[in-house]
Amino acid sequence: MLVAISVAGWFLLRPVFFDKVVDEDFPMSFNAVLPAGMTQQEAEDEMAEAAKTDKPVNEEMPEPMASPTAPVKVKTGSFTDADRFHKGSGSATIYRGPDGSHLLRFEDFKVTNGPALKVILSPHPNARNSAEVHLEGYVHLGDLKGNIGNQNYVLPSDLDISTIGSVVIYCEPFSVVFSVAPLRDAG
Repeated sequence: MLVAISVAGWFLLRPVFFDKVVDEDFPMSFNAVLPAGMTQQEAEDEMAEAAKTDKPVNEEMPEPMASPTAPVKVKTGSFTDADRFHKGSGSATIYRGPDGSHLLRFEDFKVTNGPALKVILSPHPNARNSAEVHLEGYVHLGDLKGNIGNQNYVLPSDLDISTIGSVVIYCEPFSVVFSVAPLRDAG
């Protein structure tokens, strides 16, 4: 019994003592005009595979291509502390790409680490508890990649961005908000 309690305690408390740092670049394919029928993830995968190729190329440069439309900031906000123990900072921005897809990006992000942290989009403009986080229409984006650093999350293609009020870093085992970024329309 003591071993089981110790293992469970280590699982739940370990993240408090160790940070996970990520530093993702803004996705290059998000700036690109994608071929018809190709998703952003497929373009990223193809570009990653092409980057592994180490063959000399002796081809003429093609005619200049039309410059892609830059991503547009749709909504933005800053992470705030949930309470005196659960702290967060940095920015959350939703971008619309040239193909109409959306990307959530965290920059200069830092949050108190914890077990099983999730990224959730809530309709509530400043979700501070489980009921506000889980209002009808909330979107669970999955695991937080790291508690420190720049990171990207591709948003579902059928998501109505106008319904999103905040980005929430949420601890599922304890139903606790660690940090929230209330979103406002970017101008």
